[in-house]
Formats: sequence, structure tokens, C-alpha cells
Amino acid sequence: MPVIPAAGTLPWRRRADRLEVALVHRPKYDDWAWAKGKLDPGEDWAVAAARETHEETALEVRLGRPLPCSTYTVLGKDGEPAAKEVRYWTARVTGGTGKLANEIDEVRWLDVVAAHDLLDYARDRDQLRALVRADAAGALDTWPLALVRHAKAVPRGQWKEPDDQRRPLDRAGRARADAIVPLLAAYGVRRLVSSPSVRCADTIAPYAAWLGQPLRLRDGLSEEGYEADPTRAPHHLSRLLERGTPAVLCSHGPVLPGLLEHLVGLVDHGSDDGPGAAKQLAEAAEEKMVKGEVLVAHLVGRGADARVVAVERHLP
Repeated sequence: MPVIPAAGTLPWRRRADRLEVALVHRPKYDDWAWAKGKLDPGEDWAVAAARETHEETALEVRLGRPLPCSTYTVLGKDGEPAAKEVRYWTARVTGGTGKLANEIDEVRWLDVVAAHDLLDYARDRDQLRALVRADAAGALDTWPLALVRHAKAVPRGQWKEPDDQRRPLDRAGRARADAIVPLLAAYGVRRLVSSPSVRCADTIAPYAAWLGQPLRLRDGLSEEGYEADPTRAPHHLSRLLERGTPAVLCSHGPVLPGLLEHLVGLVDHGSDDGPGAAKQLAEAAEEKMVKGEVLVAHLVGRGADARVVAVERHLP
């Protein structure tokens, strides 16, 4: 059975200590559900979730932790059954105004009990229950830390200059650097830290240019700096954990495992996604991540109180 990929969000807010979520109404079907839509060709799930939310609600959002996906059977364009797979995220509203579009005629903010009752599909209550559980555990208001392994570069054997730090991205690497822009934007990443090696800096440079924020280069995140002093890379990670603001750190295959293992130690095993988060971090460390991969760790708290409650891996 063919699969139709789609993505959406549960925007949430707190009003007078009351947790509220946003539902959308589709007059064509006269139903209440979450903002969602199909992926464009080649589009990342997370990018589609943020884009579809904006198109359907006129709200700009920052994605939070992932929620349970929903899979159900629909009728495909060819008249044959197809499986529709919808992935969801929690989302904080960061802005947005304008007219509703894309077959939506109303967006309604409701407390979670009223939302539970208004939803037309039982499958949509799975995401709401997960959101409420996360809130009860103090793990709903998260911030993202994205670890990136630099995209594909000119092979070492083809690089004739003596300074390996100057080795640039190849064509595929530059394309991946461009593709990372909307992905980091979907998570609202604001602080940008990278190895000074060209292949790392140029992986994040397109996003830095789009965002209009400086790219902070740290020698301790380079292969050479890590080899000289392995304590410097964890120090830079710790500084980001102390800040507790949406951030990205770009480095190399030999450097990333130690950083990922540090995050394993911060996993909240009491969280719904805790065991899965620990497993994904351990697997990523063993693989040294894939070139061009973006691993997003969702954290609550900062500094000594920081803990990882969920992890996602976005492969090129």
C-alpha cells in the first residue's frame, strides 16, 4: 500500500494558568482537527509541519518535541487505498497575522478538555494526550539543541593544499547546506556555533545569512583542536546548555561522539520519549552521525538542570 506523508502541529499556549491548544475547522468536511498537510516533494517532515501550520492558521510557530504519529487508510488519487502517515510536533507561536487560507475557515483556541471533546477523530486525541502528559511532567516547554555533522566535502585525497581546514564542501554538500536552512528555521534556532573548518562553517553559513545572525567559530570543535585538547569541545557544548536557548553546533565525525555521549547522560528516562532518545543518541554516537545530518535534542531546563526529553534525527 502506498504511503502519503503529511505533517502538522499542536500549537499550545497558557492563558491564566490554563493550557490551551489550537484546532482548525475545515468547512469542506465540517470537522475539527489539527493543522496539517502533505509534504512537498523532497521536503523534510519538520519543515512541512511548520509550513502547513502557517498556511492553515496564519501562525508562525517554533517546533517543540515530537508527538505520536497517526496512520490511517485513505482513498488515493488512483482510486486505490493508501496509508496516510501524519507526523506531529508541539509548537509555540512566535508570530504571524493574516487571512486564513488552505480550506480553513476558523482557528479556535480551547482548553485541553474542550479540545478533546471537539476533535472529530479519535486518532487526533493521541497527540493531545501526549501533550498533556508532557505538560504534567514539566517537559512541554522545551528548547532545541541541534548537532550537525558537516555536509559532504571535497575528498581529502583530492585536496592538494596542506591546510585541511580549508577543504570546502562539494556540490552535494552545498545543496545540503541550503536544505538545512528551512529545517533549522522550523525549530527557531538562534545561536550558531561551528568548527572554523570551511566544510563546517559553510554548512551553517546559508542559515546564518538567512537569519542575519553571526556564526561563532570555535577552534575546540575542529578535528585539530579536539585532537590537541579533547576537553574544549564539551566545554562549548556546556556553554550552550547553560544558555538554554535554541542553538546549533556543527562539527566533525571524530568530535561528535563525545558530545552525543554527554547528552546521553542528560536523558530524562522518565519522559515518554526518554528510552528512545537515549537509544538514538547512542546510535548516532556509534555512527559518528551521517554527513549533513541534523540531530535535534529537545531539552528542558538549562545548565546543571538541563535534561533531554526527546531526540530526532534528520538525515540528508
